Amino acid sequence: MSLAEKRQRAMQTRSRLPLDERCKLMSISRSGIYYKPKKASALNERLMQAIDKCFLDHPYYGVSRMTTYLNKDLGYLVNEKRVRRLYHQMNLRTIYARPRTTVRDKASYIYPYLLTGLKIERPNQVWQTDITYIPMFRGHMYMAAIIDVYSRKILGWSLSNTMTKEWCNELLIDTINQHGKPEIHNSDQGSQYTSELYLNTLKDNEIQISMDGKGRATDNIYIERFWRSLKQEKIYLNPPNGGLELYQIIKEYVHFYNSERRHTRIGDITPKEKYLPENKPTKVNYNYI
Repeated sequence: MSLAEKRQRAMQTRSRLPLDERCKLMSISRSGIYYKPKKASALNERLMQAIDKCFLDHPYYGVSRMTTYLNKDLGYLVNEKRVRRLYHQMNLRTIYARPRTTVRDKASYIYPYLLTGLKIERPNQVWQTDITYIPMFRGHMYMAAIIDVYSRKILGWSLSNTMTKEWCNELLIDTINQHGKPEIHNSDQGSQYTSELYLNTLKDNEIQISMDGKGRATDNIYIERFWRSLKQEKIYLNPPNGGLELYQIIKEYVHFYNSERRHTRIGDITPKEKYLPENKPTKVNYNYI
């Protein structure tokens, strides 16, 4: 049963069980049931939209530089403390345009980055995952997605108004069930991906764990390119007016991205054509916590 089917079953009103109990029985988190946008103050919503648009073109802008841009170029009057809080709320992590002279010791990483020099030559060899902020006409939501690096195909995605480890783990489980498991799973070092719940799912399925180096511009580049395409080609051209409309917009765009859009870097074919996995889908036992 897919994630969408589980959510539909959990939302059946005839059941006498409370919604929390239905979600536990279906092994899904309640945060993903309703496509209801998360709302902040009107000023914060405007700031986050401005930050997101700027960050797509300048992902090396740190808090100080973004604060200057907001104040000097856009005419806001905000301090670094507020911008830093919004960066955290939006799950933004500054990358660096050039190598830093001081490099963090690899031993201090939670898990090492395994993709350096790796020749990626087959589907389900490497998956990458990430979370991004999605602006809406009123409020915002978060989107998590998993991409197959070899084919650039989006294998799974989900919307939520909170960034919980259960939500991310639920997406991982559903994607493995549908497409089989990867050899290597790459993510950033966010709390969702370093949680015991998420790491145990990877370990239990014997998946190698790779994590980005802090501030590295190219470590998670494939999923970052997808975020950029989604927002610039769809979200900002057609701001959704509600959670259900956002869900439909993203569903249509992912279908277009996977099945119709030709990608130059994979030989001018679609990700769907490139993705021909040898591994059969694997059913994963998962107890929701």
